[in-house]
Amino acid sequence: MTELAEVDPLVTETADRLFTQVCDHEAVQTAEAVGTAPEIWSAFAETGFPWISIDETCGGSGGTLLDALEVLRLVGYHAAPIPAAETGILGGWLLADAGHEIPEGPVTVLPNGATDVKGSLSGQEVTLTGTCIRVPWARMAERIAVLLEIDGQNMVASVDPNDCVIHTMTNMAGEPRDTVCFDNVKAPASSASEANPETFRFRGALSRSALMAGAIEKMSQLTVTYTNDRVQFGRPVARFQAVQQHLVWGAQEAALARMAAETAAREANRGLASFEIAAAKLITNQAAARATKACHQAHGAMGMTQEYPLHHYSRRLWAWRKEYGGDAEWSRWLGKAAVAQGAEGLYPLITGGSSVLS
Repeated sequence: MTELAEVDPLVTETADRLFTQVCDHEAVQTAEAVGTAPEIWSAFAETGFPWISIDETCGGSGGTLLDALEVLRLVGYHAAPIPAAETGILGGWLLADAGHEIPEGPVTVLPNGATDVKGSLSGQEVTLTGTCIRVPWARMAERIAVLLEIDGQNMVASVDPNDCVIHTMTNMAGEPRDTVCFDNVKAPASSASEANPETFRFRGALSRSALMAGAIEKMSQLTVTYTNDRVQFGRPVARFQAVQQHLVWGAQEAALARMAAETAAREANRGLASFEIAAAKLITNQAAARATKACHQAHGAMGMTQEYPLHHYSRRLWAWRKEYGGDAEWSRWLGKAAVAQGAEGLYPLITGGSSVLS
């Protein structure tokens, strides 16, 4: 059995310290109001974190996918308003896989792949037409990585956003989810070696699982701190049994989400991880719903105010859980995988995961 890699502790320590310094409540509020957070992005980019897991020969920072996903967990933990997942794990991966240059600035991707935008190839140049909605952080991207299929071949185009028409929109968390219009936009394109719509979908789900695991953990910690500080009838509200039940629910959902996300990350770091990623996305989706309910109930009215940071996490969780597959999609995928193995293969599938499917 291949030895499992571990996250470099220096990555965790440095990223956590960075976000603690630059990503406070006021910074997140400001980013939501103006649509971007250039100061936070600049500090993040100076460390090389956006390009972790991309080989240095391709213009990346090196390191493992496991390290990159740990950074994403901390992005979620601090509600950092930056395109971390899109620049490295998704967009940077697509560009590097097809041999494109990795830009110094942010990258974004079309979340639905080639379903909304079509392309025609002429030599090494592709002409793109169509409109894609809910494109993360398109307004601040230096390049848009577009994965599409042309004549049965998976291609990646590196598009200059200045050649597109971008209509600014936001999701429920106040994060940019822009509409990008391609009107005969020409861009260099190359064949993808590993990337295809399925691997891209799973990689997107993995990125959201990592983000949500961090956000749920922070939301649970906020709730514990608040209920211990809040005094009613002469004692902290955390001592009331009804409140303690909410704290337990929040903590157990945080632990479950982190375990599922880290398991999927470790498996993805060493190879095939479709089963673990599907399970992680379903688990973190459901954990986000249950944890949000428990934490908001424990906070009462305070949790609904703009001045208190709980909403930075709960709104992100409800936005992220719908991206790259909701409960129904991943439940169906897991159900079909289980049925395909048959009754005798169910337990081996649960214990062996993707190794059984390969």
